[in-house]
Amino acid sequence: MSEIKDYSNLFSLKGKTAVVTGGSRGLGLHAATGLLLAGCTTVIITSRKVDACEQAVQSLKALHPRASISAIPADLSKPSEVERFAKELSAATGGKIDILIANAGASWGAPFDSYPDSAFAKVMDLNVRSVFNLIRLTTPMLEKAAKERGGDGMSRVITVGSVAGIVIGTTGDMGTYGYAASKAAVLHMTKHLAIELGPRRILVNAIAPGFFPSKMADGLIKLAGGEDKMAQTNPTGRLGKAEDIVGAVVWLCSNASSHINGAIIPIDGGKHLGTGKL
Repeated sequence: MSEIKDYSNLFSLKGKTAVVTGGSRGLGLHAATGLLLAGCTTVIITSRKVDACEQAVQSLKALHPRASISAIPADLSKPSEVERFAKELSAATGGKIDILIANAGASWGAPFDSYPDSAFAKVMDLNVRSVFNLIRLTTPMLEKAAKERGGDGMSRVITVGSVAGIVIGTTGDMGTYGYAASKAAVLHMTKHLAIELGPRRILVNAIAPGFFPSKMADGLIKLAGGEDKMAQTNPTGRLGKAEDIVGAVVWLCSNASSHINGAIIPIDGGKHLGTGKL
């Protein structure tokens, strides 16, 4: 007779410390909320705006008053700010974190012929360069947490790409050339880091969201005719919801995904696969 195991805590994140960049709103705030409700006892968020960080912290504390929830505001598009954030993060956590959600990002839409070089550079710096540098600087903290947990415990890194890095994104007057290139880079970089950091007891995976109603996506949603019209083009008949992000993030950070490394998880209802119609 095969052994029956207890899987009741398979998705639990009890006692873990999580860091979410871009965590003051949108998908980052959804991720922070999910991690908190799944059991994380320490959640640290960051974004560029101090006020936004403070508001998000208060909202999260209302959900879980006994957890340690804080913010370290930082402009992660600047290497010096990434270094400062990492140092303050180490001091705040005792030099160990279990989970890093690298979500901070920006987009820019403009016609191809007038697409600003400064905009391309800004998007690449925040969406790719800062993600790499942040993961590099926090690796010792992730390694320490995994080592102290012992056994086959692994720390987690989740990068946030986009289906725009898998399929062709928006062109024309609102062309997102820099954004699409940056998200393709993040997804490929994730695979490299999975190989590099797996032996160091850190699993690295990526999520690739499709369209979710958010401040970043609202302009393109309106350009496409609104949420209802865009939803009609999706195999599931809808756009993304907060729980879609929460479910994927909690799974990738839990023991349920302990043998998942270097994966890219599209969260778009299958929209990236096309319609299947000739």
